[in-house]
Amino acid sequence: MALSEEEQRLLDQMEAALAAEDPKLVNALRGTGMRRVHRRRAALAGVGFFAGLALLVVGMSTELFLSVLGFVLMVTAAVTAIYSWQHVGAGPDNGRNADRPKAPQPSGSDDNQGFMDKMEERWRRRRDESGF
Repeated sequence: MALSEEEQRLLDQMEAALAAEDPKLVNALRGTGMRRVHRRRAALAGVGFFAGLALLVVGMSTELFLSVLGFVLMVTAAVTAIYSWQHVGAGPDNGRNADRPKAPQPSGSDDNQGFMDKMEERWRRRRDESGF
C-alpha cells in the first residue's frame, strides 16, 4: 500500500530532522560505509593484480614458483576487484521505493523501454484488436 502525500511529507520531514540531528547514524543506516569498504577493497585488488603481474614477470626469469604465485595472485585480485566493484555501483536505497506503484510513462518514452516490454505491448495491442 502506497503512502499518502501527507504521510510521505511527514516521513520526509522526520528524515531531514534525523539527518540534521545525527548525521553519523544516517550514514550508517544508508550503507555508505559498506560502499566505501567495497571501493577500498576494489582498489587494493587492483594493486594486488599489478603486484601479481610483477611476480609473474620476475618469476619467468628466476623461479617458476614465483610465476605461479604471481598468476594465482592476479586471478584472485581480479575476481575480488570485479566482485567489489559490482557492490560499489549498488546504491544504498535500491529497494526503498519498491512498494510504490510506478507512474505511467508517457507515450513518447518507447525508446527507454526494454525489448521485452515493447514486445509485450505489441502483443497486448494485437490481442485487444482481435477481440480475444
